[in-house]
This record gives sequence, structure tokens and C-alpha cells, in this order.
Amino acid sequence: MVRVGVLGAAGRMGQTVCRALWEDPECELVAAVDPPLAGRPLADVVGADDLPGEVSGDLEELERGGAEVAVDFTVASSALSNMQWCAAHDVHGVVGTSGIGEEALALLGDAFEKSRASCLVAPNFAIGAVLMMRFAALAAPYMDGVEIIELHHDAKQDAPSGTAMRTAELVDDARRSAGNTPWAPDPTTQLNLAGSRGASGAGGVHIHSVRIPGLLAHQEVVFGARGQSLTLRHDSFDRSSFMPGVLLAVKSVGRRAGLTVGLESLLGF
Repeated sequence: MVRVGVLGAAGRMGQTVCRALWEDPECELVAAVDPPLAGRPLADVVGADDLPGEVSGDLEELERGGAEVAVDFTVASSALSNMQWCAAHDVHGVVGTSGIGEEALALLGDAFEKSRASCLVAPNFAIGAVLMMRFAALAAPYMDGVEIIELHHDAKQDAPSGTAMRTAELVDDARRSAGNTPWAPDPTTQLNLAGSRGASGAGGVHIHSVRIPGLLAHQEVVFGARGQSLTLRHDSFDRSSFMPGVLLAVKSVGRRAGLTVGLESLLGF
């Protein structure tokens, strides 16, 4: 039985994680932390009548509950300080918070290298999304061009998404490992609207971000070559799509060392 605390428990992802942990026979939900709603019954916050306890306002609830793993779905600035606290207190971390940049990852790597605990940071916990990234890396050496379109709900605060940026990195790494020449330069010479070609990710891969009400999390990776195209698309229609990956990370992180980025290594690739 893995004893788990959830940071950002009142958020939409945090609520879903709390329910998933409560329903999993191999996990025990021992702490739910979300300072703005401290003292509220957890059942009311999560919308599950059978959940006992209340929301806490401080990280020390992890210690009081004997948490072995802390799952963080907060905001990037809080996630960094939360995980530094976990490293200092030998609590394993699983982070799905969006917007964790390279500098923060370096700090987390250093913190968990010195800790008896370990940490996994993943831009996306949907197994299908991880497979999409894997398939994109497999295709990259054989195609002549690629662009990424990521589409999310209108409350998402960061752009491009961590999934899109990770996809660009994996595609660029795969192409370099295969000894391919760089992608052809963008032929656009006139921008009628600034930014119309999107952002430039790893290897110069163009990334386009869409934010529209009604969406959740979606991504297309569009490859092109002479006379053909290949499109890979993944859609998350409900936050429950992320829970198998979160639970896999919760149960696996204690067997790893230091910092792990991405869920793919837990899937064997």
C-alpha cells in the first residue's frame, strides 16, 4: 500500500487524482493540501461523499499523514518549492503541473540527487499521449518537415503546452540520432501578422497553440514528405484519461533514483 498526498487537491486535476487514489486498492490517500480551502471537508471539495478528512493548508500534512509520495498538480512556482520541500523531507514526488521549465528541472534534479527520495515530472500522464510522442519520434527520421498543433481549454495558463515542447524535443533528438540533416528552413519571408507561424521549439519545430472553451487536451503532430503527409493526433476528452499514468508513476517512482522526466521510461521505451 502506497501512502499518498495530493498537492493542489481542490483543482480540477487534484480532485480527479484524489478520487483515483481513493478507489485504487494499492494506494492510500493520507493528505490533501490546498491552502485556499483549508479546513473544508474533502468530500465536499472533491464531490465524493465517501472521502473522509478535510483539506489541509500546509505541506506538513504530508508528514503528519506519513505520505511516501506527493502528487503535485498546482502551478509551476508552487510545484518547484513543494518538490524542494519533498526532497528535503525524503518524500517522493510525482509532478503533472504544467509550465515546469529547464531551470526548474535543473533545480529539482539537484535537490533529488541529494535526497533519499526521487521525483518524476511528466508533461502528460495520458498513455495515449505518451504513445503519440513515441510514434512521432519513430517517424521523424523518415519525413521532411513537421509542425505541432496543441489545443487546450481556455483556462490553461501556459503556452505552448509541456506536451508539445516535449514532443518537439523527442522529434529533434530522434532526427539527430539518426544522423539526418536539420529540418529545412522555414520558407516564409513575409508575416502579415506577427507570430502567425507559431513558436519555435527544439530543432526549430513550429508549435501552434489553440485555447478554446469546450476543449480539454489535444495535440496533432503533422509530418510532410514528398507527395505525402502523416498526422498523429491524441485527444483527452476527460481528466480520467490521465489517471492510469498518474497511478503508474505513484507506484513506480520509489523504485527510481533522482529525477525522471517523462512517463515513457515507465512504459519501457
